Amino acid sequence: MENNIKLNFESYLNEKNFTSSQKEIKEINFDNFIKNGFPNRRIEDWKFSDLKKIITNNFENIDFSKKEAQLNIDENLIGDLEHNKITFINGAISNIDFSYENEDKIIVEQNLNLENELSKNTLLNLNTAFVSNYTKILVKKGYQFKKPLVLFNYLSHDLSNSGLNTRLDINLEDEASLNIINISNENLNNNFLNFRQKINIGKNSILKNYSLDINETSNIKYSFKDINLEKNSHLEYFILSKGSKFAKHDINCSLNDEYGSVVINGIIDLNDKKHHEIKTIINHNEENCKSYQLIKSVLNDGAKGVYQGKIYVNSKAQKTDGYQLSRALLLSNEVEFNAKPELEIYADDVKCSHGSTSGNIDENSIFYLMSRGLSYAQSKKLLTNGFLNEVIEKITNEDVKLLVKKLTGITE
Repeated sequence: MENNIKLNFESYLNEKNFTSSQKEIKEINFDNFIKNGFPNRRIEDWKFSDLKKIITNNFENIDFSKKEAQLNIDENLIGDLEHNKITFINGAISNIDFSYENEDKIIVEQNLNLENELSKNTLLNLNTAFVSNYTKILVKKGYQFKKPLVLFNYLSHDLSNSGLNTRLDINLEDEASLNIINISNENLNNNFLNFRQKINIGKNSILKNYSLDINETSNIKYSFKDINLEKNSHLEYFILSKGSKFAKHDINCSLNDEYGSVVINGIIDLNDKKHHEIKTIINHNEENCKSYQLIKSVLNDGAKGVYQGKIYVNSKAQKTDGYQLSRALLLSNEVEFNAKPELEIYADDVKCSHGSTSGNIDENSIFYLMSRGLSYAQSKKLLTNGFLNEVIEKITNEDVKLLVKKLTGITE
């Protein structure tokens, strides 16, 4: 596989008109990826999700050459929700539509030059090496989006055993607001999807990000988001992790000025031997900041769920308020759940807590519901939905909340 990836990279560099400096950045990152390879369980952050083994078990080779496609898109992934959109087809942007907005307040730049950086994360090295359409969205000072921005990630149904690397950065200037929904279509062929994003949230700005991995696919997904918040800014981040064969959501979030706040809520809902992970790091770098995290998992049919969460508190970050809780519901004996909650605190005037629980469904509750006329399956479904609905109810955008309930079949 390594030789195949090397050939892909050589061909890719020769086909594109990169400047010498951009080629150098890509070559350095690619060499670092080849040197270290796909991450495995010897790396602490991957101790529960050995990606090298997962890749080996699912691919003989991965083709990282660019897959152009012309599609007549008629799939309706979000119903009648009014929205703006950016459409990706096989990793490349094909359409940008801000029809509900004042486009003078939004700047979209494509094919930007990459930064001269070398991450310790080899998947970010891989992304930098192969990404060709690096896009950045800037929301100008004081502008508030009227409708959500939906990122549609379409894969053509003939795409198979391919590796796609995409990057879309977002900057919110001061006193701006934006709601984002990220969703993909169904593709039952094996593909490796590597998505990287940097997000900056300016002073008094609000970002609400909803990542919905809902459609059944055989894809292997990795998503890395580096999020920075300024003074009095707010992030609401919701994850629904359900459809892909394997998915890891890797979130690094830094509160860089006082009175910033972060809320991360997530659902891992798996069956059929799927394997998903949510990993979060919340860096409290200044005082008077708050973070709240609630991750719930429901696992069945040999599935594996992982949550790694860390709250870091800098010595300057007095008056920090940090909360983190993971709960897992295990519906069969064949499932596996791993949790690694962490606190790293260097300030003394803080309020931080973390915890993790896992267990089987309450048979007494099932018996009670069956005594009221429900079947065993109906009782189990009702209890499971109630367990997950607590997380969905924390979505503050009512239209998105209704969309998520519709997509999951969870009702109040």
